[in-house]
Amino acid sequence: MAALDIASFIQTLPKGGQAHSVGLLPPIAEEPNHQHRGLLRARRERPKVPVIGFITSVSARDSRQTVAAFHRGLNEAAFIEGQNIAVEYRWAESHHDRLPMLVADLIQRKVALIVVPDIASALAAKAATTTIPIVFNTGLDPVAVGLVASFNRPGGNVTGTTSLNTEVASKRLELLHEVVPKASTIGLLVNQANPQFAHVNIADTQAASRSLALQILVLNASSNDEIDEAFAALARQGIGALVVTPDPLFNSRSEQLAALVLRYALPAISAHREFTVAGGLFSYGTSLVDIYRQLGVYTAKILKGENLAELPVSQSTKALPQTPSLWAIIVYGAVMHICSV
Repeated sequence: MAALDIASFIQTLPKGGQAHSVGLLPPIAEEPNHQHRGLLRARRERPKVPVIGFITSVSARDSRQTVAAFHRGLNEAAFIEGQNIAVEYRWAESHHDRLPMLVADLIQRKVALIVVPDIASALAAKAATTTIPIVFNTGLDPVAVGLVASFNRPGGNVTGTTSLNTEVASKRLELLHEVVPKASTIGLLVNQANPQFAHVNIADTQAASRSLALQILVLNASSNDEIDEAFAALARQGIGALVVTPDPLFNSRSEQLAALVLRYALPAISAHREFTVAGGLFSYGTSLVDIYRQLGVYTAKILKGENLAELPVSQSTKALPQTPSLWAIIVYGAVMHICSV
């Protein structure tokens, strides 16, 4: 028998980075025996599992906590990836212009529903389909941004969950002002690559600042390097405190942000407890884990056949102030003492 020409064999494989089974498995005999017939029958009778499309504006690395909490909610309803559901993930890597293309790809693959854990992805999905169910999470008012007709009866093919973010922006600023009463100018960290979310947070914070006679300095950051530069700019200008907006990029950078506020001894407040756990001063809002677990719970309801158009938007109604770590108290306390001398 002639030796197998490996180079020639490789040339026959399909291009595009995908390995196909055709030609790689031994062919079934022309007269299949009972074992082969049983295998073919099992393949035909294997039930199809629903495929969930999951798309987010950030990267896979930055979505680990989001995905884990989402699966926790699914698991509570006995939906397990790889057993009775499949998930197609798409990551925009903070390039929001890629979202329409990624959504279109999921639609072409005929997913059963689309899960979108942030406002940019949600708006892209809603613009692309009126038939595939969409389950969202957003910190904005979903009625005001046009995702749903109302909270109680969203209508159409879209429903989801909301978290206390912009609704408590004034409370965050008030709490920060109580901690640093001598700071007349407060920094506000936003991600202008997510323009709609940034615009709402800027407007709400500036409105709240007027009643406290405070000035707001807006700093934009859309990458790790820009986050570092924003903190350096705060230090150069002598800004005494910072509000971190609950943008998905910043939500995934809790450890980096906490390290920077400790390095610069800058009193800062965030929307989520994960920031405080990482070493930030304090937070006021909801837990990211709770938010995305609820997203999984709502996805499970639709998989079980509940009427999406009549499934009310779930609203987070409990804001939780988070106590700072001892190390943060020591660092900030020392700075406050020096500044008051």
